[in-house]
Amino acid sequence: MRIEVRPEICVGAGQCVLAARAVFDQGEDDGLVLLRHPAPGPAHHDAIREAIDRCPSGAIVLHDN
Repeated sequence: MRIEVRPEICVGAGQCVLAARAVFDQGEDDGLVLLRHPAPGPAHHDAIREAIDRCPSGAIVLHDN
């Protein structure tokens, strides 16, 4: 699993951080999505899928390997 974030369409809702804090963060200045780990391990996969489902702008893209 590889993740890509698109901050240019992020609205800063923070749902990704609530769902998967180990993988996502928000910028201090603008609140937009930041990716901590582009290829997280299996222990995070369920939380990442939840973050994707909760993202109101579709700013997280999942690439299954």
